[in-house]
Amino acid sequence: MRIFVTGATGFVGSAVVAELKNAGHQVAGLARSEQGARSLIAAGAEVVRGSLEDLESLRRGASNSDGVVHTAFIHDFSNYAASAEADRRAIEALGTALAGSGRPLVVTSGTLLLQRTSSLATEKDEPVPNFPRKSEEAGLAFASQGVRVSVIRLPPSVHGDGDHGFVPMLFAIAREKGVSAYLGDGLNHWPAVHRLDAARLYRLAVEKGVAGARYHGIADEGVLFRDISRLIGQHLNVPLVSKSPEEAAGHFGWMSSFVGVDCPASSAQTQQQLGWRPANASLIADIKRPAYFEAQTALAAEGK
Repeated sequence: MRIFVTGATGFVGSAVVAELKNAGHQVAGLARSEQGARSLIAAGAEVVRGSLEDLESLRRGASNSDGVVHTAFIHDFSNYAASAEADRRAIEALGTALAGSGRPLVVTSGTLLLQRTSSLATEKDEPVPNFPRKSEEAGLAFASQGVRVSVIRLPPSVHGDGDHGFVPMLFAIAREKGVSAYLGDGLNHWPAVHRLDAARLYRLAVEKGVAGARYHGIADEGVLFRDISRLIGQHLNVPLVSKSPEEAAGHFGWMSSFVGVDCPASSAQTQQQLGWRPANASLIADIKRPAYFEAQTALAAEGK
């Protein structure tokens, strides 16, 4: 199959490109810069020049493919509503290009804010209705329009070499503030998955995903936030402290809305339906590696 991948040069998307290539698929990736194009060529992928806001480039990439994996998102948390709206428009452009074809479209969402109906969030649980990002709603609307659309929900922490997500952000805050903090008792849970395991799930969804299905890319069902903070403190040799809800915004900034969320999640249904099994390091094992935080320190030294 020839698969069009948005976000193909990103942390997750680049792993998806490699996974698809290794499985024998042809890959075309979206690139908005010359550097991104060179990266895709080096990975053995074709280049579709454009961006998430260039809807014509998305329609072109989708029309010329046997399926689409959508991992791109504008991570501007200072203007999240606009980022969410750009994502919705992008999904609609991709879905419209695939309408009536029966080809797969795999859309990315998250497990952070679900209306949990049991101790672990499952694939059956619905997103919080007032959350700005509407990836699932936009994508699943095309299941009735002849598109084999499915949703992959990723956890708050997708980790591995090159990680620049929530845990590195917490590391940067701890380095700046001189303490590694958690909210309240720190007993809230964050699920996690290694980027290579996530990439394999995207491939399986492309190959045999069911129209209208939601899949969970969850390896660790729930890591205690306090344990994450403790490891960060040990690496930086700074105290581990608790912050009250009133102190959260001053310490964590925009992340204060997420650090106290308890969002354990399961992937049992996904594993049964797609035969997916996480095989790489857990979050705790990954961030225990000296190389993990050495990389974060190196990035900080470069001013990134």
